[in-house]
Amino acid sequence: MGGGVTPPTILSRVEPQYSEEARKARYQGTVVLESVVKKDGTVDILRVVRSLGFGLDENAIQALKQWRFKPGMRNGIPVDVALNIEVNFNLR
Repeated sequence: MGGGVTPPTILSRVEPQYSEEARKARYQGTVVLESVVKKDGTVDILRVVRSLGFGLDENAIQALKQWRFKPGMRNGIPVDVALNIEVNFNLR
């Protein structure tokens, strides 16, 4: 990030849905998505950095598209910020 940019902060988060296949296999883990938090607080997803399979990557993307952020700031002005975002899948 650097360059005097304050990082974005999460305002609202949507939990991802477990796929039936992953639930039956009792599969857990973290999908990592290379993303850009836009200056309007929405997220553009560039690519999957760490995949889990079992349909969980797609579910992580669908959930992350609904997250909203307070954007990163540089000198008091909202800016786009590239970062990796982790989406966790844990059976409770």
